[in-house]
Amino acid sequence: MGIFERISTILKSNINDLIGRAEDPEKMLNQLITDMRGQLAKAKQEVASAIADEKKLNAHVEKEKSSAAEWEQRAIMAVEQNRDDMAKQALVRHNEHMEHGQSLHETWARQKAEVESLKASLRQLNEKIEEAKRKKNLLVARQKRAAAQTRIQETMSSLSDKSAFESFDRMTEKIEEAERKALAATELSEDLERDDLSREFTALEIGSGSADQQLLELKKKMGMLPSGDGEDAKQLSAGDNEGIDEGEIVEEEGAS
Repeated sequence: MGIFERISTILKSNINDLIGRAEDPEKMLNQLITDMRGQLAKAKQEVASAIADEKKLNAHVEKEKSSAAEWEQRAIMAVEQNRDDMAKQALVRHNEHMEHGQSLHETWARQKAEVESLKASLRQLNEKIEEAKRKKNLLVARQKRAAAQTRIQETMSSLSDKSAFESFDRMTEKIEEAERKALAATELSEDLERDDLSREFTALEIGSGSADQQLLELKKKMGMLPSGDGEDAKQLSAGDNEGIDEGEIVEEEGAS
């Protein structure tokens, strides 16, 4: 399994774990970005190690090429000295280094191609992390908006429940009943005040009429009034009101 395949597996595992725990989306996204940065740091280290291996292989290739060239020069020098035996041995060494160098070159070429691929993948991972950072705020905003819409919908659903409206109507009825009772109490109090005043005036009227009647009855009993009709009684009553005392009435009755 390649480095980025391992990173992908780890990230997927972390994502599934976070989703399974149903954590806060914003915290989850922050944690994912943190995990991605951690994996990116590890990937950089491994890519750096691969680059170092590639450079080491390249150095071995160059060394083998240099050794092959050196043995070739020795073979030429041996031929110039008429030492064909030594020239042959030098050429054998030259061929060995060339073959070894060729094998190392092929390994280095594969390593270099892999390193370039790792570099490209590393750049892609870094770009994805940067993109995730840019999208995080947008995703958080969308999540909050969705949560708000859910709360609003739940509120509207609760308001659509008949029991809620019935409770509201019952409360309205209670308030209206309290208002009616308050108005009735005020009206009753005003009626009672008017009745008390009426009773006071009635008492005064009754009391005044009773005293006049009693006075007339008393004067009749004492013989101070003639047994005339009501008109005489009224006149006597009026005269009495004008200030005639009882002595004058008695003297008049004696004279007659």
